[in-house]
Amino acid sequence: MTFQQKLEQYAELTVQVGLNVQEGQLVMINTTIDTVDFTRLVVEKAYAAGAKRVHVNYTDPLQTRIHFEMAPDEAFNEYPQWSVMQRDEIIDTGGSFLWIDAEDPDLLTGIPAKRLSDSQKSAGKALERYRQAVGTDKIAWSIVAIPSKGWAQKVFPELDEEKQQEALWEAIFKTVRIGEGDAVDQWKQHIGLLEQRASQLNSKKFSKLHYRAPGTDLTIGLPDKHIWMTGAAKTPQGNPFIANMPTEEVYTVPLKYGVDGVVSNTKPLVYQGNIIDGFKLEFAKGKIVNATAEQGQELLDEMIRSDVGAAYLGEVALVPHHSPISDSGILFFNTLFDENASNHLAIGDSYPTCFEGGRDLERTQLESVGLNTSIVHEDFMIGSAEMDIDGIHEDGTSEPVFRNGNWAF
Repeated sequence: MTFQQKLEQYAELTVQVGLNVQEGQLVMINTTIDTVDFTRLVVEKAYAAGAKRVHVNYTDPLQTRIHFEMAPDEAFNEYPQWSVMQRDEIIDTGGSFLWIDAEDPDLLTGIPAKRLSDSQKSAGKALERYRQAVGTDKIAWSIVAIPSKGWAQKVFPELDEEKQQEALWEAIFKTVRIGEGDAVDQWKQHIGLLEQRASQLNSKKFSKLHYRAPGTDLTIGLPDKHIWMTGAAKTPQGNPFIANMPTEEVYTVPLKYGVDGVVSNTKPLVYQGNIIDGFKLEFAKGKIVNATAEQGQELLDEMIRSDVGAAYLGEVALVPHHSPISDSGILFFNTLFDENASNHLAIGDSYPTCFEGGRDLERTQLESVGLNTSIVHEDFMIGSAEMDIDGIHEDGTSEPVFRNGNWAF
């Protein structure tokens, strides 16, 4: 299969499986100028699938850097209302959102942490309706990625410059099952296997999970009505979509005040164009009471202080150590990929869809059923070949869920 054929298949997969574009639908794409050729291909496929209008918001990474360097402080405490209105139109008309990511992990290195934090907080507050629509799968949404020069250099520094993006393209194609047979059919089989895992976990009805690994001894309570889910979701109209491509996880919500112990990261967290690494979080009754990092301490502190909910967990996700992305041995420096190579948790907002009846609850009601809310949701990786996880039942009995980083059943 030629590179162009793979590219065509990737665009088709993005539109048909990721977003599952419907006849007459509005589609909004958020991306950077580094992706323009692939984005044009996706736009073409979306119109071919019946989209009524496809709108692309392009940003320039260098202009983004200039903004963070030179804009006045008050600019980071505001968020443009026109951007809110754009998203509201997509939500009101039952459209869909696509992100095509090509982020340079070091894009905003050296920018004051407060500027990054203020920008995150102002966007989080302004886009609350949008975040709720995405978090409850009210609309279809998906994230895919393609290489940029800066990202490829970070992932493959040992290669000659002209080979770096080529290598990252091939790595991405493998993670989304392109290059060997019919990718759409392979995705159907893959999602079927993930849903079997989710069904197994749902039948267990664990009340807690206990994690043990070097630097980690953590107990996470689970709400009584928690639901294990996969990356395959459905809108209220019943239209299926895949939120993350690739996806290897099954995930649920933690009990907000039920997390105790310590956990250490095993892969870097890329946050706001910076890297946070070598960090350890200590929890007591759900709250982060101590956080230390070898790299990015100030930014980690700012993230946890974003609002009250940013000091609590919002997601628990299980990914075996022996999975395609992990087995590749590639550190992507991109959460979309690295979270699908490792067990991970998320600081901040929870997904109400992972709670029975949660989709119909107002955000103000989530606290009463034990779910966290926040303007942030940041996944961080904690899995390794040395991680054991036990599921604990309501009566106190336990059984292995993971042993040596992989499924125990």
